Amino acid sequence: MNTNKTLPPRPSRRDTARAHAPRPRPVQRRASSRRVVIGLFALALLALAAGLLAGRCAGTPHAAAPAAYVSPYDWTGLERNGDRLAYYEDGALRSDLGVDVSSHQGAIDWPAVAADGVDFAIVRAGNRGYTEGALYADERFAENVDGAKAAGLATGVYFFSQAVTPDEAREEADFVLGLLAGRPLDLPVAFDHEPVSDNAGRANRLTGPELAACARAFCERIEQAGYDTLVYGNKRDIARFGGDDLDGRPVWFAEYDMAVPTGQFDFVMWQYTSAGTVAGISTRVDLNIRFAAAG
Repeated sequence: MNTNKTLPPRPSRRDTARAHAPRPRPVQRRASSRRVVIGLFALALLALAAGLLAGRCAGTPHAAAPAAYVSPYDWTGLERNGDRLAYYEDGALRSDLGVDVSSHQGAIDWPAVAADGVDFAIVRAGNRGYTEGALYADERFAENVDGAKAAGLATGVYFFSQAVTPDEAREEADFVLGLLAGRPLDLPVAFDHEPVSDNAGRANRLTGPELAACARAFCERIEQAGYDTLVYGNKRDIARFGGDDLDGRPVWFAEYDMAVPTGQFDFVMWQYTSAGTVAGISTRVDLNIRFAAAG
């Protein structure tokens, strides 16, 4: 140990007194105040968020998913015999069998058709051209509608539309009414609007609202003349209406070669094959089953 180290000077009384004097209280800094305010604000936001979350959880639950479609028909009552279908409810027959025809079937022996168990016929009145838009009467319309009626079949008609505006649809309806020339019908007049495979099809690109407006205009004009109406189509055709139910007008549904129809909407008639065979018709023909709901 080094004993020669110089000792520090002895503090004076003034220094001693100053060292033992109480220290003044420090002044609160502005930065500390800001931190407190920010903290309180953050707590308030957390409390508000918690309240909103609690209210949402305790409030109205999310809307339930739409209920699955339920058909008005019990398809266990559908019976097949060759290419013929019949529908039964509680053991009672609740359907009719029919054909739809045009000039493509050629000359038809209507008494033979009636004798082969066919109950009704839907006859093409005409069509609109899918490119230039001209109106054409079916070459055998009068022959078929009068022949089917004379053979005792219930009769209706259809028109193949390519209308692109409501005015054109009304023009088509007036054309059909002119061809009917006041003939009474047992069944409705069907509006048949389909896209064509040709890219030049004038009506292929209609929007849902545009197509629905055409269908409604056609049907309203026909109904004003005292006839019932019907809308024809397969699942894709019906979907093109964009969910518009056309004021509840009945649907004639087309779907081929299925054990039971798969359309997720109500319909009163099912066109179930395009390859039917019927006495008196020399070509393959569309077959239809019309349910009791058709009226």
